[in-house]
Amino acid sequence: MLEIFTWIEIIVSVLLIVSIILQQRGADVGGALGGQEGGVYFSRRGIEKYLFYITIVLAVIFVASAIAIVALR
Repeated sequence: MLEIFTWIEIIVSVLLIVSIILQQRGADVGGALGGQEGGVYFSRRGIEKYLFYITIVLAVIFVASAIAIVALR
């Protein structure tokens, strides 16, 4: 059982990294390092919105699997 949760955590962590990197679409080096892009607020639309929700779900699954691994040891 521990091995299953370990593999789930590895897969989810890779997917979480990919989803976070994909959210940096359109961000140049200054934006990626904390710089402002004119300070204009924008709302997420289309695929950005779904990618945002997927990232949240993956983060929750990652934390849950980490807690499960600690509980099983």
